[in-house]
Order: sequence, then structure tokens, then C-alpha cells
Amino acid sequence: MLKKGFKKLWAIDKRVLLLGALIAGVLFSLGTVKTMAYLDSPGFCQNCHTMKSVYTSFVDSTHAELQCNDCHLPHENEVGKLFFKGRAGMTHIYYNTLGTEDIPDRIYATSRTMRVINQNCADCHKSTIGNVSHDAKDNCMSCHKTVPHGKDFKDDTYDQAPKSGDLLKNKGGF
Repeated sequence: MLKKGFKKLWAIDKRVLLLGALIAGVLFSLGTVKTMAYLDSPGFCQNCHTMKSVYTSFVDSTHAELQCNDCHLPHENEVGKLFFKGRAGMTHIYYNTLGTEDIPDRIYATSRTMRVINQNCADCHKSTIGNVSHDAKDNCMSCHKTVPHGKDFKDDTYDQAPKSGDLLKNKGGF
């Protein structure tokens, strides 16, 4: 039965087969690109109940035109990006299905994600970094922890003045 199907397929004009394969490839590619773009979007990311406050603060920020993964995923190569995204995605799926009692009220970036975020900040803001001394802290979030999730997303220490000696110890940083 399968053999007959292949014989019928090969009996069709090869140009028609090539055109059909080309159209199918274009449709598959467009579908994949649109799906990946949606999976990068703030609209998708805010679907988890733990991301509601993160999303609300993000849409009020100066970075609201960006996609979540412009900041939260590495951009060196597509394979690394997809691996990182898949790993984070599987963690989120676990917490939202099986580990619901372990979901924290506020999600903080892991050290791995923080390195990625810091690199992406530096890549986008190269000219600014060159104009200002940035050696006071370990990463961008040390001073800019409310960007782009500032409104109602500040931790308890945000408005506290530095302790005596901290400015000197941190080379003037906050």
C-alpha cells in the first residue's frame, strides 16, 4: 500500500512536487518564526500567575518595546539561545504544574540568567557604558535593579541609604 503511494507520488510532474515542497517549506518556516516570536513576547511570558507583577511593571518601563528574551536570553548563537530557553521553559513548566507549592511570590534571576542579562545590557548600552565609570558594582542590576521592572517591583533595600563606608568601599556606587 505504501509502495503504491510512493509510485503515484513519483508519477507527478517533478516541477509540481518541487513547487509543493517549496510552498510547504515556506509555510513551515513562517509558522515556526511566528511561534518563536510569540514565545519571546511579553504577552506569552505574563501568562504565568507569578509573572503578573513583572509584566505590569515592564509595560510601564522605558524598555516596554523590547521582547522579554531580548534581555533574558543569550544572543551569541541560536543553538545556545534555544538551549537556554528550553532549560528555563522546562523549569517554568515544572513549577506551574507539579511544583506549585514551591513557587515563590517573587521570582529572581538565577546567577546564570543574571550573567546573560548583564551581557545584554552591556551590548545594548555600549555607548553609555563608555561615557560613565561602571566599576563600582559587579553587574548592571546592582545599580539599575528597577530597570525595566521598577514600578512596584523594588525590594525592601531600594530606598535605604548606604551604610557608613559603603560608598568608599564600592568606589562611589550606591
